Amino acid sequence: MSAGGGKQDALARNGAAVKPDSARTIGPGATVGILGGGQLGRMMALAGSAMGYRFVAMDPAADGPAAQVGGSIEAAYDDRDAASRLAGRCDVITYEFENVDADVAAMLMEQSYVPQGSDLLYTTQHRLREKRAVEAAGAKVAPYAEIRSEQELRDEVNRLGLPAVLKTATGGYDGKGQWVIRSEEEIPAAYAELAKAGTELVLEQFIRFSKELSVIAARSSHGEVRVFPPAENIHVDNILHLSIVPARVEASVLEEAERLALRIVEGLGAVGLVAVELFLTEDGQLYVNELAPRPHNSGHFTMEACRTSQFEQHVRAVCGLPLGNPSLMSPVVMVNVLGQHVEPVVQRITAPDSEAARLSAVPKLHLYGKAEAKYGRKMGHINVLAPDTDAALAWIEGTGIWQAENEA
Repeated sequence: MSAGGGKQDALARNGAAVKPDSARTIGPGATVGILGGGQLGRMMALAGSAMGYRFVAMDPAADGPAAQVGGSIEAAYDDRDAASRLAGRCDVITYEFENVDADVAAMLMEQSYVPQGSDLLYTTQHRLREKRAVEAAGAKVAPYAEIRSEQELRDEVNRLGLPAVLKTATGGYDGKGQWVIRSEEEIPAAYAELAKAGTELVLEQFIRFSKELSVIAARSSHGEVRVFPPAENIHVDNILHLSIVPARVEASVLEEAERLALRIVEGLGAVGLVAVELFLTEDGQLYVNELAPRPHNSGHFTMEACRTSQFEQHVRAVCGLPLGNPSLMSPVVMVNVLGQHVEPVVQRITAPDSEAARLSAVPKLHLYGKAEAKYGRKMGHINVLAPDTDAALAWIEGTGIWQAENEA
């Protein structure tokens, strides 16, 4: 089947997010459970603990980023017994990334309060379902086709043209699970490689974009919606390198990006955050690339630059509190700190800056507590606050730490 069998369809029917008329208000002092214990869970717990909440994360890692700042249950994401223990310790449950087990999320809805439901996971865990949901909300996606065989791939390449992007329908992140097909000779290898994943494949027309943007939208369990300022994103080797805010595009584009994000979060009936990744073409068209039903790497700039961070907003949304003001207080550039950057970043941050540097740009370092600094692994980020984004970018370039990325 192309979109899951009866079991998954049952999840879709019965896993809707809580409706506003049945939403609860979970006040400070309560315990929030998180499915997943990585850096997003860590920053969620740090923001929520300042508001008086306690946190327990369920994650396979014994000493993961979230476990270092709150309680933890060491278990696989599909461990139903562990999930039941989590339900017994928490007043409300959320998740920090979309690849948690939808079956477990559905089970938890019977044992605990999961205002996000499991529908959102069911939709965003599968690229074909996600694209159909985006289209149903009135937003554009790149022309696409479901691929079931190598011959079907050849036929659709002829229809959509080259280059085209072949992706697995499930899994994949930071460029994994996809192949940019640039010639017909690549078709057999591309199909053979991605078919190993054992899931449906989807072929997308390659969008020649001028910029990549993203918008974080929030919807509370009571139906209130808010949207953060759009970010302009620059990727290197399929990993986010920079998020620049305000994005360097026309005001009309920013307004349309915000409208699309709000339309999608309301169309999905989502609770919590939804990150909407967009391609902007030279003629001003916006195409939705992907959704993420959670805090997002491209929203880290909100931690110092906005009146409310994305992490506080997510806690507010799932706990049924009034949403915070998401407006921008300062121009900012977020730069990711990967494994190869950790040592020079720490040296730079701990060394005294000149008075001029301190006045023109203020770097705020966030490290995630990961034990091993592997090459290409996200270890932290820096939010550089400055009078304008040019000054923030100049500080980043001036360090020389990301020189190879800046030249990419």
